[in-house]
Amino acid sequence: MFDIGASELLLIVIVAVVVIGPKDLPLALRTAGRWIGKVRRVSGHFRAGVETMIREAELAEMEKKWREQNEAIMREFPADSATAEAGLVGQDPGTVKSAEISAPAAPTTAPPAAPAGTEPAPKRRTKGTRQVPKRTSPENGAE
Repeated sequence: MFDIGASELLLIVIVAVVVIGPKDLPLALRTAGRWIGKVRRVSGHFRAGVETMIREAELAEMEKKWREQNEAIMREFPADSATAEAGLVGQDPGTVKSAEISAPAAPTTAPPAAPAGTEPAPKRRTKGTRQVPKRTSPENGAE
């Protein structure tokens, strides 16, 4: 956008230091940065609005073109209105008749049983619970 070379940039920095002063230069640069940011945001918003208007105009143009093509096809291939309506009236392809819906079939085989003499798997702990081991004492019968 701006064709600023290294020597020109150095000249701008020297002039800024002389005119503004080294003490106020950071504040001036911060203020300039804020203004540049605002300008960029406004220009981006403006650009987005223009692009939206262009897209809407293109969509309107395409809809008009599609409508004209549809009318041309309908004129070329006229259909009997009763036949066309009868073809449209019917079951929606995404629906299922209530008779086709049934309860799921029960399993015919039972799940395999655990072999004799095996212990069941230990229960899994849920998050946040803590299992406390049993205390063994001579009064409980454990030694």
